[in-house]
Amino acid sequence: MPTTVRPLATVRRAVAVLRLLADTDGDLGNNEIARRTGINPSTVSRLLATLSEDDLVSRVPDSGRFRLGAGLVELGNAALGRVDLRQLARPHLAALTESTGETATLSVPYEQATITVDFVQSPSSVRSVAQVGRPTITHATAAGKVFLAHLDALPPGPLASCTRRTITDRAALATEIARTRARGWAQAVGEREEDLNAIAVPVLDSSSGLVAILGLQGPAARFGAAAMRAAVAQLVAHADQLSIGRSRGD
Repeated sequence: MPTTVRPLATVRRAVAVLRLLADTDGDLGNNEIARRTGINPSTVSRLLATLSEDDLVSRVPDSGRFRLGAGLVELGNAALGRVDLRQLARPHLAALTESTGETATLSVPYEQATITVDFVQSPSSVRSVAQVGRPTITHATAAGKVFLAHLDALPPGPLASCTRRTITDRAALATEIARTRARGWAQAVGEREEDLNAIAVPVLDSSSGLVAILGLQGPAARFGAAAMRAAVAQLVAHADQLSIGRSRGD
């Protein structure tokens, strides 16, 4: 027969205290918490002392009252980090491909570059083919330039040439990265592969840290300067929605 696991009363009381503080505007004193939860005041005092040790609640020095602690923010962020980013981003990738006709990609920071973790392929017969697991060349791709802009650094060593358009001069790359940082998006025009153009924008967390990169890529004959400029606003809008969704846990 299956074993019935009984909940611990002390844990349930601690959760009740935390939920009360979360649902209340303003700070609460020990006796008020006891009255509203129905828990003995001395027990509430011990619970608050224990929760305070890990900063799950904090005591306001001036009033002696209690509020939720910063430790809960850390726990909440850890929980949100377990949400599959690909699941959150998939509708945005699909919408971008539908509206632009080009391949939409999702990349994440990985070691000293980024790596593609998902994409939605263009429906056109002539199209850019993305690859899951493919690392970027930071100085020759739009996603890589977004990564460098948030890293605020250039890649070490010489800059290899992939095509005749690849930026191999470090001063020129520094200027390009500064431009990317200032306008909030990057582009690569035939820099990793001939006749392949791309744009990319950052997806940020609630602390403005780089979580992921949304990109669009396509053949230069179709995804030229005008098409890229027209797609930037859509790409930025979807990245902003995804950033807001992650920060709120939507």
